[in-house]
This record gives sequence, C-alpha cells and structure tokens, in this order.
Amino acid sequence: MWSPQQQQNMSQQQRTLGMTSAITMAGPKQLDHDRTDELIETLELYNVSVTEQELNHRMEILSKLNNLVKEWIKETSINRNMPPNVAEQVGGKIYTFGSYRLGVHHKGADIDALCVAPRHVDRSDYFTSFFDKLKEQKEVTDLRAVPEAFVPVIKMNFDGIEIDMLFARLALREIPDSMDLQEDILLKNLDPKCVRSLNGCRVTDEILRLVPNVENFRLALRAIKLWAKKHGIYSNALGYLGGVSWAMLVARTCQLYPNAVAATLVHKFFLVFSKWKWPQPVLLKQLDVVNLGFTVWDPRVNIADRYHLMPIITPAYPQQNSTFNVSMSTRTIMEDEFKNGLAITDDIMVGRATWDKLFEPPNFFTKYKHYIVLLASADTPEDQLEWSGLVESKIRHLIGNLERNQHIKLAHVNPECFPHYESNEQSSTAQPATPSPSDTSSTEVTEKTAVSDSNPVAETPPAPNVTSPGVTTPTPTPPPSTPNTSSKPGKEGLGSMWFIGLVFEKTEHLNVDLTYDIQSFTETVHRQAMQIKMMKDGMKIEARYVKRKQLQSYVPPNLLKRERKTSTSNSNPSQTPRNGTATPMMSPTSESNKSSTANNGASNKKRISENSCDGYFKKAKMGDETSGQGDESPNQSIVQGGEDSNSTSYSLDESSNTYVNIGETHKSTETAGSQIVGASNSAALTKEDTSSVLHEGFICT
Repeated sequence: MWSPQQQQNMSQQQRTLGMTSAITMAGPKQLDHDRTDELIETLELYNVSVTEQELNHRMEILSKLNNLVKEWIKETSINRNMPPNVAEQVGGKIYTFGSYRLGVHHKGADIDALCVAPRHVDRSDYFTSFFDKLKEQKEVTDLRAVPEAFVPVIKMNFDGIEIDMLFARLALREIPDSMDLQEDILLKNLDPKCVRSLNGCRVTDEILRLVPNVENFRLALRAIKLWAKKHGIYSNALGYLGGVSWAMLVARTCQLYPNAVAATLVHKFFLVFSKWKWPQPVLLKQLDVVNLGFTVWDPRVNIADRYHLMPIITPAYPQQNSTFNVSMSTRTIMEDEFKNGLAITDDIMVGRATWDKLFEPPNFFTKYKHYIVLLASADTPEDQLEWSGLVESKIRHLIGNLERNQHIKLAHVNPECFPHYESNEQSSTAQPATPSPSDTSSTEVTEKTAVSDSNPVAETPPAPNVTSPGVTTPTPTPPPSTPNTSSKPGKEGLGSMWFIGLVFEKTEHLNVDLTYDIQSFTETVHRQAMQIKMMKDGMKIEARYVKRKQLQSYVPPNLLKRERKTSTSNSNPSQTPRNGTATPMMSPTSESNKSSTANNGASNKKRISENSCDGYFKKAKMGDETSGQGDESPNQSIVQGGEDSNSTSYSLDESSNTYVNIGETHKSTETAGSQIVGASNSAALTKEDTSSVLHEGFICT
C-alpha cells in the first residue's frame, strides 16, 4: 500500500504532467469501462492490432537487421585499417521509432528504424557499402535509396515487411547496445541530417515518458489513427497530420485526463481539439534550453514560426513543429472533422450510437460539385514509383497555389492515391487540356458564355452546341476508356491519380482561370526532378477539371458504391449534417441508395500509409472503372461552368451564371501543365465561435 505522503507526491506529479495541470483527476466509472470494452471489440474488426506470430516475425527481422548493421560496421572499420579485435568492439545498433515503437502498429504496417554508427562510419558508407550488402540479402526486395531527402532514408521490403531505415553517426568511438539516445549531449557536433534522423527516436521515447498511462494511451491512439485514416486526414505530406502529430495530440489529452480510460480519452480528445484556438501551440512540456546551436521552434525568436497554422511541437530537443505542411484548407477540414467527431462520440458515450459510426468514412466523391484530377504517369513501373512519390510530396504546393486564388474558398485533397490506366488507343488520341490554335475563336466565346449542364448529354460526341449566333463550342473529347483489370496494362498510360475537391466563393458571374496555379505547380515538380536527376522521358503531369457526375469515369464504381453504403449505414435521416461535412446523405433518386444495406464492418479501402520523409509513393489497390454516362468529357479542353443538376441533399447552388477562362500552357514535358477552370460550390465549411478549454501558457510576443 502507498503511504499518504507517497500518494500525495504521485498526485502532485500527475497534476503537473505537461504544460498545465490536469482538467480533472476523476477516475473511470463502470460505464466508461463498458464503452472501452465496446471500443476494443470494434477495433478488432478493423485489424488494427497484430497477432503474436506477426509480432515475433517483426522481432526476428529487426534482429537480422541489427546483426547486418554490426557486421557491416565491423567490415567498414577493418577497411579503415582498424585492428580486427578493436573493430569487434565498436558496436552499432538498430533503434525503432514511430508506430512500432509506440506499440500502435497495425497488421502489415511498415517499421521505422534508425541505424546508429560510430564516428568513423560516414553516411556515404551507409548508402554505398551497406546498400550493396542489403542487395545481397535474399529476404530484401524493392530496395531503394533516397540520399537526397530532407531525412535520408533506405526503403526496402525485408521478408514481407516494409522498412524505412534512417542513418545517424554519433561523435563516439563505440556504440554499446545499452546506449540511450535521450541525452541531449549526444547531439553535440552532429550535422543537421543526423540530428533529424535521431529526432524520431528521441521524440517517440519522450512521448511515452510524458503520458501517465501507456496502455490507455495506446488504445486511444489506435482509435484516433483509424478514425483519421478513414476520414482522409492522415498524411503529413499532403498537409494533414502524420503519425507523430496524432500521437502528440492523444498524449496531450492523456495529460489533461490522466486517470481516464481509452473510451473517455477518445471522447475528450474531440472535446479538447474541437475547441482549440489554433494557432495556439500544443506542447507536451516546456521548451528545453539547450545551447547546442540547433534551431528550435519559438515564435518569439523566429519570425517564420509565427505563420504556422496548427503548431504541434515535438517534446525532444531540438523542438520542431511537426505540422509545418498544414494549410488553411487542411486545417479547416480537420477542425470540422474534430467537431463532427465530438458530436458522434457524444452520442456513443450516452448509448445513442456505436463506435462503428465514428469510423464511417465520409463520401469525398459526392461532397463537392467541382474537382481537379491530378494525374502523374511514367513509362515503366519503376519510374512510376519514383515519379508518383515526387509528385505526391509536392501536391501541398498546388493546394497553396489554389488557396491564394481569390475565388477559391477551399481546396480539399483526398490522401488516397488511385491507379490510372488509359489504353494505347486512348492515350494516342486523347486531346490535351490546352486548346489547339484552331479552337481560339471558340475559346473566346466560351469565356463569355455560361452553359448549363442540367440537360443530359449522349455518350457519343454531341453535335456542336450553339451558344452564340454563328459560333459553336468545340466538341469535347471522349472520357477515358474502361480499363481491363484482368490483363496487365501496356507501357502507355501507367499512372496515379489524386482528387482535389474545390469550393468557390459565392459570387455571381464568377470567372476563374487556374492556368497559372497549375503551371507553377508543374514547374516546381519538374525543377525538383531535374535537381535530383530523376527526370526521364515519359514522366508527365496532367490536371483535369471534372464535375461530380464525371467522376465515375475515374473512380472505380465498386468504391463509389461501397462508400455510399458505408456512409449511409447507422445514419439518422432526420439529423442535419454539421457544417456540411457530416456523413453525406444520398440523393433520393440514387438507385444504389435504394438497394444499399447497413455495412458496419471494416472497410477494405487502402489509404496512403503514414508519411515518410521523402513522401515516396506506395501502391494502391486497383479497382474497376467505367466510362462516363451522359456527362461532358472529363478530358475536354473547354470547361463549361453552370448549375450541377446532380446535387446531393446538402449541396446548395451558389450561382447558375459562371464564366470560365482557359489559358495557354507549355506542351513540353519539362513544363507540362493543364489549365483548370472551375465554377461555384456550396459545400462551405463553417467555423463555430467556441471558447478554448485551456491555455497552454505559451505567449508569443
């Protein structure tokens, strides 16, 4: 039994854990335990935990990698004229971090690892001799090195498990197996890339040290990560939050409710961050004062830090903002998801809903009336892997360009990447988005003419539509042909797709020209590809404007059907969606909605995995696609704005008179771009004026 003095000391320690005292020290009630048991049962349906067999398999892989590292360091030491008996003692070690180290990895998840070497082993050795050593291992496949990344990494598949492996050289002669990386003095005289590589392990260990109950933290984090992935807000590269950021938000919730069980923590998570006054920073501890010369996040000193929109600060020195990529659009989307999550968990805690409701994915493809389809293609699968990874890592720059357009209210990028194939015939006959010189006169008329899309259009190219006396609009090109998923695609048309939903300002006679925004993005990507010597023939970027009805030419019908089923399960038709982004209601005329049934099981849809430093692309599942039915071609060179007749129940028409502009783009591969034009949309996200539940005590002056 604890003595009264010990209990008082422990209570005092818990109250001061983190930046502020706890909101409440209350313990769980029986209802909280019941809700936690229900949460555990629900999470089991989604395979978010690993079996004992897979856990042992991962430990075996890490043991083999650790032995390879020791063997490589020994060989490198001997090659540097070190006596063999001394080379035996220099050591070297593999550390883990990220979801695996936190204990929240799921089945099939990758492992983030760090190779720590003594001072006489260079990074150049890591990307040459160690890389060659990995090539010789029969268990290693898909091996690739990214030495130019912000955090250099070797990526591989080791006996069926994906591994991202970083490198850090310490200023020590030996690396013993018992070494702890938490000591700040270890960073002295290290180069910035080594410090960034070490930061993953140091931050992960510090998070585990700063939470009052690790098991409750892990269960709550599993639930929040699943929710974030299902709702499309889990991707650091695209401007949402990555795994470490979600972990720190859950850890802060644990500090504020130190005695709460997992179900309560999930509910309080949404309560706290639905009312958080961004850009007030989230801090797990006071900023350390360590004078080793590295830049730390501090808006009182660094002017650039004052412009961060959603700062979540890592707890280990040098403290950094883990959400640097967050934009106004992505923050708005996440804020709205926090509020919707609070409404759902309110119902769950009182028994009006089950945990399945929280993990229902919203239907992104019926949420907006206007979309940009971004396509990245290359000639070979190997080139496509690299090219798609580079394009994905730069999409946030396109979002930034769109946000700066005065007519765009929101640019919502879906983190899921879809494969895209066009037949050889289609790829050879499809028209580029840039109009040809012969279309000049027609383009000028289209800039001044509003055309409604409410009338159905035949699947075959329609007859010219007269919009002004004596002048006709150009005939749109046909939509992409339906791919044959039973056969392997040819060389042409191998590509990846990302979708961006657009919300335009509510303005009459809106005229939007996004040519410059798209060109600026494509030039940034090609410039980066040239700098890292990745650019090859056949690497292309294309951006297309499509309306909601045209998405069936791009998105697999089974995916659309599954999302519609899932989004309507367990829903109450009488409830009004909050802020326009609650579980979408299907149109009453939808046949799929009439025949849909409740589907509370885990969705098989794969999303892009947790962001890595270089943003490299990971393969997505291939689904069936169908050609467009009765809409304008999604590949047309002239975009006609107007009222969408296929609005969902919560979409409002802002303007029926929308004008569009189309500009000229370069046709060369190095500056390939597309002109994207758009119209208005009503799926605006509103912000509630709520008060903050706490103050973090960090004042920016």
